[in-house]
Amino acid sequence: MTKISTTGRIVTILSALALLSAYFYPIWQIKLWAPQYPEGLSMQIWIDHLTGDLASINKMNFYIGMSAIDEDMFPEFDYLKYIVGFIIMVGLAAGIWGRKIGLYVFFGLLVLLGIGALADMHLWGYQYGHNLDPKAVIKVPDMTYQPPLIGYKQLLNFLAYSGPHTAGWIIGGASFLVFLVVLFESKILNRWRRIKNQ
Repeated sequence: MTKISTTGRIVTILSALALLSAYFYPIWQIKLWAPQYPEGLSMQIWIDHLTGDLASINKMNFYIGMSAIDEDMFPEFDYLKYIVGFIIMVGLAAGIWGRKIGLYVFFGLLVLLGIGALADMHLWGYQYGHNLDPKAVIKVPDMTYQPPLIGYKQLLNFLAYSGPHTAGWIIGGASFLVFLVVLFESKILNRWRRIKNQ
């Protein structure tokens, strides 16, 4: 099996270790701003729990018929830490082993983790924003309150933001570095340059 360079091995190991940030910092965040909350309300999503202004957000959501946000809504908290731990071990093994197949498996797992996390967030947001209590105090015909997956969205008089938090940015950066290692180690860039110069 073809080996990867020493630099590639080091970057792979460091990228795997960077995933440990998920155990110490929030991965995702949702923020809300409105005239009655000019300082904003926020919720941080960690690998196994939630923090932030949950009481205030739930109080506000009660009036428009949205369910109270609770950690029981996220069964992922029971197993996500083990999935991330497994991917870290694969990354470390890939860097130590130094074979391209290990690098590709590690990168593939990172891609699957990213796609799975975004898909999971979208499904949760859809259910959370669409399943409204018909007996809500405030009812707006045909109005739903699905938060944005990434970026900003206006929801009545609230401006909502959803995006990566500290660990999310670190994991995203580490994944991009692994992607660059895959490009260089697979010689894709060299092949593309040769084709372009022909």
